[in-house]
Amino acid sequence: MEKRRFYVTTPIYYVNDLPHIGHVYTTVIADVIARYKRLMGFDVYFLTGTDEHGQKVEKAAEADGIKPIELADKVVENYLNLWPGLSISNNDFIRTTQPRHEKGAAYLFKQLLDQGDIYLDHYKGMYCVSCEAFLTQTQAKGGKCPDCGKPLEEVEEESYFFRLSKYEKKLLAYYEAHPELIQPEHRRNEVVSFVKGGLKDLSVSRTSFKWGIPVPENEKHIIYVWLDALSNYLTALGYPEDTELYRNFWPADLHLIGKDILRFHAVYWPAFLMAAGLPLPKTIFAHGWWLKDKAKMSKSVGNVVRPQYLVEDFGADALRYFLVREMVFGQDSSFSDEAFVGRFNSDLVNDLGNLVSRTLGMIDRYCEGKIPEPDVDDDRYRKMESRIKECAVNWESHFDTYQLHKAMEEVWSLLSDLNKFIVGQEPWVLAKDESKRKELDTILYVLAEAARLVALVISPVMPVKSQEIWNRLGFDAKVENCVVSMMRFGSLKPGSVLKDSKEHLFARVDAKAYLTGEQTEPGKNKVEKTKKQSKVEEKSEAGMDNLITIDDFMKVQLRVAKILEAEKVEKSKKLIKMKVSLGEEERQIVAGIALQYQPEDLVGRQIIVVANLQPAKLMGIESQGMLLAASGEDGAPFLLSADEGSKPGFRIK
Repeated sequence: MEKRRFYVTTPIYYVNDLPHIGHVYTTVIADVIARYKRLMGFDVYFLTGTDEHGQKVEKAAEADGIKPIELADKVVENYLNLWPGLSISNNDFIRTTQPRHEKGAAYLFKQLLDQGDIYLDHYKGMYCVSCEAFLTQTQAKGGKCPDCGKPLEEVEEESYFFRLSKYEKKLLAYYEAHPELIQPEHRRNEVVSFVKGGLKDLSVSRTSFKWGIPVPENEKHIIYVWLDALSNYLTALGYPEDTELYRNFWPADLHLIGKDILRFHAVYWPAFLMAAGLPLPKTIFAHGWWLKDKAKMSKSVGNVVRPQYLVEDFGADALRYFLVREMVFGQDSSFSDEAFVGRFNSDLVNDLGNLVSRTLGMIDRYCEGKIPEPDVDDDRYRKMESRIKECAVNWESHFDTYQLHKAMEEVWSLLSDLNKFIVGQEPWVLAKDESKRKELDTILYVLAEAARLVALVISPVMPVKSQEIWNRLGFDAKVENCVVSMMRFGSLKPGSVLKDSKEHLFARVDAKAYLTGEQTEPGKNKVEKTKKQSKVEEKSEAGMDNLITIDDFMKVQLRVAKILEAEKVEKSKKLIKMKVSLGEEERQIVAGIALQYQPEDLVGRQIIVVANLQPAKLMGIESQGMLLAASGEDGAPFLLSADEGSKPGFRIK
């Protein structure tokens, strides 16, 4: 059976600027999809690269007193250095200054010229140097580019034109027959509306600068940068030669682009391909912009986020996860350091890190570091197996429809269930009773197997940390070489020996210290603090520290309370506001548990509260008491509850 193939591309990045978070986002998403497809058994070809011709590069090089190719080489070096550090697994990196590309772009131009789809005429109109785009009179109103806002230049010169108007009806018919071509749907509607407004023939050459590919047989013209740039998707596969790469991977399965270059990819590019008699790509997906302070990132505004610093401080996997999880794929999203650190501590340290550390730590303590033998008929085994299968099905569905954020939400919902499973089953209690040994083994096996499967499904997004989990579970192979068949629950072999599992996957960051610049190395303060805390805890367990009298204890009124209502506090990621019953009275309590508990899961639950605590205000909301929670590893709270039969208002003594 022939292996399924998948060809994914990023836009080629213009070399007038250093890589920023927008470049990183598109490339990371392409890499995530490429890794997912490999995991699902596809033969994948993943292309990225740089767009190096055009007036902007020529002007920038002239200003620096260097040649355009020297400027391009300097900027390209930044990309080539950055991508490996972000675990980008591209198969190819194309530059439009490479001979293979120049040959293919010139061939395409010559073919369209020879068959009459390109003709020589005269152009007069408005041009945006920044976007390398010609604009209609309607678009040029106000004298500024509608996309980038920069002043337009009036251009008058001899030019070759592509008969774009000839393909207006053909394009509309193709959009109608292939709705999957342009995604998401609201972007397709924009393109259809644009084309229905009428297409004029497109200028496809310039004479006012020289940095570009010469037009065949008329070298005073250079090929318009978009006809040049777009053809990279073909030339990287060997076009115009009938190479094995071209036969295997064209047409492209997925062009990933930013929404600002949608028109070039969804109108001009399909028209060029139609004219050349070549198959059209299957899907062009236009994602949104990363905003900073609700504005598009711009070098001139000074709000560009450079990814190198985040990678240095938090690691590539943390940045990759944030980009996938935080942005609804296809919509705009706002970047903030606060949101980044919040995701890091809550999702990666608390949820993922805690699960792995607790699970492997208990296997190390209770099972001599070996994967135990489960009872596969145990109801808990069967229920968790069903839950994990449900997660895998939903995860695959979300990935296949490019809802990557939902795929991660599905995994983190499972992580939440697994952490609750640990609390509910209390394996540390079972470990004290030898008659419960089989139950303990089953629970720990289920958790270890869940950790293995979580490593697999997060591997497209976090290849480094998933490999670390994989190694700790005792595997020597690379997780990226795994195939989907390894997602079958129960594949972890009992008796397998764990490798070193004492280090946490992620070290907690003191958000306040980091954001104010007081903590320069994420996790360092936490590690030092943990060492001090562990000594205090050891003393406390032995009754040697923080001793109080019975009179001190009796001053604290602990009562059973029932949660009647619960809702998240607006503009807070951590706080939940609850109405609780203490028997004869009701109170309002605010607690920072939203990262671990959903409001709807709290209603009806009985908890323990400090009933005589002086009221306090949290984000302007009064809290009339404090609930009790155990502090788990890395500070994650676990609510304490009274035994069955207790009622709201009961005093705890």
